[in-house]
Amino acid sequence: MSLTLIFGLYVFFLAAFTGYQVISKVPHLLHTPLMAFTNAISGISLVGSLLAAGGHYGTVSTMLGAVAVLAATINVVGGFLITDRMLRMFKKKGGAR
Repeated sequence: MSLTLIFGLYVFFLAAFTGYQVISKVPHLLHTPLMAFTNAISGISLVGSLLAAGGHYGTVSTMLGAVAVLAATINVVGGFLITDRMLRMFKKKGGAR
């Protein structure tokens, strides 16, 4: 294996471990704001995938960019739907005053 691949795998596993540790220690009350923040990050990845798809770097790059656009769009829309559903759980029944 090349040194670049080993370093990339090291960073990936370190990020996965750190992310799991951070998310598992978040109190339940903060999950909705955290979800809204991760939706914003997903929106940034959607912009990046749009740039990759439309960058005319080659056929493979355009196809991978299109797949990334689809995946990021599903992630953003699903995240907002789930966040909206969670926020509706906190509304009082009988209307807002």
